[in-house]
Amino acid sequence: MITYLRSLSSRLLAEVVINILNDAVPIRFASGSLKRSGSGLSTTFATVNILMPRFIFRILIGVSLGLNLVAEGFAGTLPSVLSIDYSERNPLSFVVKKFNLLEKEFNEDHVRIQWVYTPGSDFALKYLKADSLDVASVAGLSSVWFRANNGSIKSVYVFTRAECSSIMVERDSPIKSIDDLKGRKIAVELWTDPYFFLIRALSDARLHKSDVRIVSLQHAQGRMSMEMKCVDAWAARTPLSEMSQLEQGSRVICRNPFFNTCGLLDVKADFALKYPDAVTRIVRTYEKARIWALMHPDDFEAIYADEARLPLHIARLTLSRHDFGRPVFSRNDFRFLMEAVPVLQEENVVSQDTAVDKAINEMVDMSFVSKELRNCPCY
Repeated sequence: MITYLRSLSSRLLAEVVINILNDAVPIRFASGSLKRSGSGLSTTFATVNILMPRFIFRILIGVSLGLNLVAEGFAGTLPSVLSIDYSERNPLSFVVKKFNLLEKEFNEDHVRIQWVYTPGSDFALKYLKADSLDVASVAGLSSVWFRANNGSIKSVYVFTRAECSSIMVERDSPIKSIDDLKGRKIAVELWTDPYFFLIRALSDARLHKSDVRIVSLQHAQGRMSMEMKCVDAWAARTPLSEMSQLEQGSRVICRNPFFNTCGLLDVKADFALKYPDAVTRIVRTYEKARIWALMHPDDFEAIYADEARLPLHIARLTLSRHDFGRPVFSRNDFRFLMEAVPVLQEENVVSQDTAVDKAINEMVDMSFVSKELRNCPCY
């Protein structure tokens, strides 16, 4: 499209200029070659000449220049403001924010970076939908749920694979396993990774979400409600789960790394289409942060503790549950997401007639990641 516009613009502008230099009226639309004759510059065409009034030439020059501007607009525009989230569930976001990496990347382009805190994937998706965010940190199944329900997003980078969800009870609870949760109240933040973890854990124990009483609470409120015995269990998320364990003696009754999904950097589909260069540079900036974090683990732990306001030992334990080694969406990621689909459809979280595999393929777009990473055989 861009090449076509530029080609059309160049041909049109050349033809108009030639006719003006020759002080001639004819204008010819076709491809051809320039040559000099005794009467001045001319072009060789195999087309019919069309006579037009001279003022049309001025219009055509304007159209030609306009086409060039449109072509450049498709290829090189940047937003004046870039809104991106940060969150405990995306430790790399703290590195990017701490070192002003995006501000440095876009400084010469005069793009203002606006940081927005999102406590959960549900908030991130809500802000994306409301155009309050351009780029958001979202759990894999949350992204799939959003896309399967007609949400328009592109997942462009894997910022982590983490065992971030579990089911916990307070230390004196008589509950020993998932089987004991039937008829009990469970706090969970809807449409987040812990929510989907809970549904899969219940299904694994041959229970349905209708067999328990789900209480919709934000992560921090869920923790407090469990510790105060206002609910019987909590579908927990790191680092709050580690804090509850170490500070209050809360117990984990269900942990399954295969029920956790990767963390995805999501952008609005129209944003990715309009500003592909910006998305590529955001991904490149995240990749710099990832490499730095892997090379400086102690400093990474200190930054995470400081930015998330956590004791260092809890930050260290939390980060130990993260895998930052593979930033490209893989066949295993696809398989893990698809394994959850039957349970989600059975519980009417995703429509039975939704082609989820197609939704995932349309959602994931790793073209913004460098070719070296995409072509690595380990992905």
